[in-house]
Amino acid sequence: MCGIPQSELRPNGFIEEHVVGMPVEGGSSSGSTSAARHPKQKRKAHSLSIRRTNSTEDRPPGIQRGDMLEGQDSKLPLSLRNNLLDLFGQIEREFENLYIENLELRREIDSLNERLTGDGQTVDGGDPTKGALKTKASHSTSQLSQKLKTTYKASTSKIVSSFKATTGSRALCQLLKEYVGHRDGIWDLSVTRTQPVVLGTASADHSALLWSIETGKCVLRYAGHAGSVNSIKFHPTEQMALTASGDQTAHIWRYMVQLPAPQPPPDVSASCDDDQDSSDREEGEVDGEGFCEVPTVRVATATLKSHQGVVIAADWLVGGRQVVTASWDRAANLYEVETSELVHTLTGHDQELTHCCTHPTQRLVVTSSRDTTFRLWDFRDPSIHSVNVFQGHTDTVTSAVFTVGDNVVSGSDDRTVKVWDLKNMRSPIATIRTDSAVNRISVSANQRIIALPHDNRQVRLFDMSGVRLARLPRSNRMGHRRMVCCTAWNEENQSCNLFTCGFDRQAIGWNINIPALLQEK
Repeated sequence: MCGIPQSELRPNGFIEEHVVGMPVEGGSSSGSTSAARHPKQKRKAHSLSIRRTNSTEDRPPGIQRGDMLEGQDSKLPLSLRNNLLDLFGQIEREFENLYIENLELRREIDSLNERLTGDGQTVDGGDPTKGALKTKASHSTSQLSQKLKTTYKASTSKIVSSFKATTGSRALCQLLKEYVGHRDGIWDLSVTRTQPVVLGTASADHSALLWSIETGKCVLRYAGHAGSVNSIKFHPTEQMALTASGDQTAHIWRYMVQLPAPQPPPDVSASCDDDQDSSDREEGEVDGEGFCEVPTVRVATATLKSHQGVVIAADWLVGGRQVVTASWDRAANLYEVETSELVHTLTGHDQELTHCCTHPTQRLVVTSSRDTTFRLWDFRDPSIHSVNVFQGHTDTVTSAVFTVGDNVVSGSDDRTVKVWDLKNMRSPIATIRTDSAVNRISVSANQRIIALPHDNRQVRLFDMSGVRLARLPRSNRMGHRRMVCCTAWNEENQSCNLFTCGFDRQAIGWNINIPALLQEK
């Protein structure tokens, strides 16, 4: 409403007025100086009671409003105070009218319920003359009430049972290894699908590193990009890596690594529901030796150059003969690996793309975008390339990934994760609501567990039905100290089976043990 002052409700029941856009009369300079010297007096002067003492009904006869205000200590001009009191009076009368209407409606409902008491029915408003409608409404209300009670009891039982769970049925997490060496935040990480099994990390320091999972040592460095390396994925059958970069290109490069002898893991373990939080370290503090002298690859086998913006993600299609890239130019490109030829340009998103993922066994691609949607591209039929658009989120879709079955899991900055069925994607089959934005998620193929990395430095685990299984521990000794950007599962290793990375410049290897009893719950 134009001209109404902005108010702040105080604990003492008064309203402190902050007048916006009101004219300043003469003498206001000295008044403001005095108020600055005595802040307590200024707050008192600007406090106006909204009780009935200000209303015209309780004012003594023959006394004008100006006469009532003359004896009060205030720095406001008399005309301004009169306007404020008029506004408060209008607000008070509006509340009185609403209160009276509410009382009348309650009386009508009570009278209707009394007339229907003999039939054992009660309604919350309606036409009492329509008996059939009354009976149907009462029956529907009874069913809804019973359904709510059943749902509440089931939820309560699940909560109570979780508190009564013994240590043997709780999810256990063990921090096995920290991979420290990048000079800037780590955007993405991935595990090779061929022997030898190594961990790959993509960093804003313009490099990608390969690590020995057992020892935590860097075994190879790729330095062929001129910008931030935003993603890394490994070929399904060969020793080749695919990286996407802020230099508007994607690179395919070959690697050969010599793994060092393994070392025993440290004895650091904790429950996944550890509630301890860590005190942040300084931004430049890094544990470890930093970059070491390791073999470095500087030349790519193939360079993919068709994008006009940052290439934010890339992935191999099934078979490894084609790759797909996602860019901030709002397009995704499909390339032939052998010739580096652009095959298709996938357009349709209204804003920058944030991620892309391919199906492990079918020629399907899913792209996510800042336009709050993700799109499913079908290349199974060479002559027909269909696309489906899904609008289940209200903010940027940070990632959407396939599972081994017929599901897609999408995460968003709207703090939700949704599980979709490829056969019927009109609405999600499960929705996970969290307290922080979700970054690049991953799903375990063996256990079908979703790992959610959050902006608030937490990592949470859920099953495909949306039931929370665990939260990775954070304390002064373990866990991420900055935003967690990505998670990746390692299906080939039973000890170090989950990896996380973040903007604290480190990747962490975890052993996640989810008892079968807990997964069934």
